[in-house]
Amino acid sequence: MFAFMFLLLLAPHVLLSSAHLAEISPQDPVLHIGSSLTAKCMLSPELGLHASMLYWTLNGMCLSSSTYSVVSPDILSVTLHNLNGSQQQSGDNLVCHSADGHVLAGSCLYVGMPPEKPVNITCWSRNTKDLSCKWSPGGRGETHIPTQYTLKYKLRWYGREKECENDSTGKQRYSCHIPRNLALFTPYEIWVEAANQLGSATSDITTLDVLDVVTTDPPTNVQVSRVGDLEDQLTVRWASTPELKDILFQAKYQIRYRVEDSTEWKVVDDVGNQTSCRLAGLRPGTVYFVQVRCNPVGIYGSRKAGIWSDWSHPAAASTPNNERLQSGSCDPKPGEQNSTLRRELKQFFGWVRKHAYGCSGMSIKLYDQWRVWLQKSHKTRNQVPIDYLERK
Repeated sequence: MFAFMFLLLLAPHVLLSSAHLAEISPQDPVLHIGSSLTAKCMLSPELGLHASMLYWTLNGMCLSSSTYSVVSPDILSVTLHNLNGSQQQSGDNLVCHSADGHVLAGSCLYVGMPPEKPVNITCWSRNTKDLSCKWSPGGRGETHIPTQYTLKYKLRWYGREKECENDSTGKQRYSCHIPRNLALFTPYEIWVEAANQLGSATSDITTLDVLDVVTTDPPTNVQVSRVGDLEDQLTVRWASTPELKDILFQAKYQIRYRVEDSTEWKVVDDVGNQTSCRLAGLRPGTVYFVQVRCNPVGIYGSRKAGIWSDWSHPAAASTPNNERLQSGSCDPKPGEQNSTLRRELKQFFGWVRKHAYGCSGMSIKLYDQWRVWLQKSHKTRNQVPIDYLERK
């Protein structure tokens, strides 16, 4: 308060001029990008100032005096050509100053473009409980001036039109969430309207059935474990999503996995409706991270697949460290018997490794038996000389 009274005593005419005795015309104009503008700063004779003593700034930067024109002793104009889009949503600040720097009057310039037709409307329903939609603004997207996007929807054959206004800021600028009271057996018509002071545009209408765009929460309780001593396999198990337990549907699952020191994921697509899977063809003595996701198929008889859920939290396990494979002792050694049989078994091993990869429906029981037998026979061969020396 003391500072305000001090300024009032020192320069009462300046404060009065700021409030009442100067004006910029036009005030807060809205213009298309590329337009030209001539603005006037009009002074009251009570100020005792001449227009030639004034200057202009735009967003705090002084404008060149070559753009000024003294219209009369009380009016100074400025002309701006080929205006760019506003640098801020609140408008660009055009200000008229006295020679000593005091602000006499100000105006906001809104320079932009009308919105283009919104496109790419996509929607999803989490567990049939709600509906979320997002879209793209169309064209170059940025209008440079405040633009309101409104998602509208109604039941296809009846019902009144409803609105769902988006947040219009940040990452949620082009999205909307309908939290409740959805119709599950009647299609919706959905569209987006965009409007600002320069124009408006409306998207094409999207027709959808909520049951065709259902997604679930990620599978829970994902566990990864070894398959006995088999050094190139892991078993993955998970719990089916509980949110849809009362709805008639069949889940489809997908798995991805990667080694500990890599960012590259390998995806297994053919898991089907089972809640466990055998991963084969892995590297011995290696830590693997595994994730699972779910796609609800045929909810209440819908003919379309749903939408993949997010990936589950990663689970990890390591394959056994098999010294036989690390030492490369699969090749026959000199003088070793049954080399033909070993070669045939080695070919069989390679064939199984190739064709049992992933989680197809093929049984790998014979493969498991073969691998266990091979490991046991290898240990037996290694132990014979030792037992013989101990008996000696």
